[in-house]
Amino acid sequence: MKPETTAIHVPAKSYDGAIAPPIQLTTTFEHGPANELIHGFQYVRHATPNVNDLETRLAAMEGGVGALVFASGMAAGVALLNTLTPGSTVVFHDTIYFDFLTFSRSHLRDWGITSLVVDCGNEKALRAALEESENVALIWIETPTNPTMDLIDIEAVSTLATEHGAQTLVDGTFATPALQRPLEYGADYVLHSTTKYMGGHSDVQGGALIIRDDEAKLEALLEIRKLTGGVLAPFNAWLISRGLQTLHCRVEKHCSNASLIATMLDAHPNVERVRYPTLPGNERIDIANKQMSAGGGMLAFDVKGGRDASLKVAAALRLIVNATSLGGTESLIEHRKSIEGAESETPDNLLRLSVGLEHADDLIEDLKQALDSLDAT
Repeated sequence: MKPETTAIHVPAKSYDGAIAPPIQLTTTFEHGPANELIHGFQYVRHATPNVNDLETRLAAMEGGVGALVFASGMAAGVALLNTLTPGSTVVFHDTIYFDFLTFSRSHLRDWGITSLVVDCGNEKALRAALEESENVALIWIETPTNPTMDLIDIEAVSTLATEHGAQTLVDGTFATPALQRPLEYGADYVLHSTTKYMGGHSDVQGGALIIRDDEAKLEALLEIRKLTGGVLAPFNAWLISRGLQTLHCRVEKHCSNASLIATMLDAHPNVERVRYPTLPGNERIDIANKQMSAGGGMLAFDVKGGRDASLKVAAALRLIVNATSLGGTESLIEHRKSIEGAESETPDNLLRLSVGLEHADDLIEDLKQALDSLDAT
């Protein structure tokens, strides 16, 4: 079955006749006097029916041996790092989600883990880093990246990782399994912030790891989640499972809107650069065409005139909302440099746009009038 079918038809089955899965909000379950699992569950931190339902859907959609969901994408990623042994090295792509880079700088050393930041899209640089480093356990990439929309060849990175005895994680939050399935290209893990497109309505937080074939790692992650407590609440799991069932049709609209907007922005005289995977002229469009079925709902654009000009454009928008996060029904924009802070290497004039489900004409009109406002100064 295709991923959009498995999202609907491969949940953890219930036999009470209900089409929609029920929400099981209980935190504890009846067990026997010697802790016999009479009903298959014991306590909310270990497992719940709604969590199992969501994990079954995700594993089927991505084609992995299993999935684990967490309270946030950050919790999911940190849990995987927590499985590494002291003395390991992790190679991070240089433009992955900023908070993961911040975590690597501030905490991994205390765990006895070395972190390297490399342009993983540069095969020569990545190969050199792998050859010069000891005990590389994991290469961590994101494609497309947040917020610069870099495209990384998953298959090429995974092949290099295997050659050097390492594994590969792909943060697939921007693409989702509706557009890209990294395990098919050799990745060992897929990370998602399910807060974004999978939830789809800006009202639920969560994260997920899908494991290709390492059942021992799956068990290790389950134990870490149980002991560190980064579990997903049953209601959040239920909301995300519901979101998955409409993911593909929503993403199709996100993509069509974003493609039209990218084309408009590319022609606007006050835009210096448009960052969108399938925009003609993108120097890595071949990678997008290889591993993505469409360009996605995220784009970024660099405004001519620097930081002040980009902030003026953001302030002039009337329909598109200045807010963080992405993947909801509404279009959101933000100046990422301001969000990320002083250590950010994101360009000062970059605006990240999460294209929503509004009519494309309305979004284009709003962006045009905001960009045209620069001519009035």
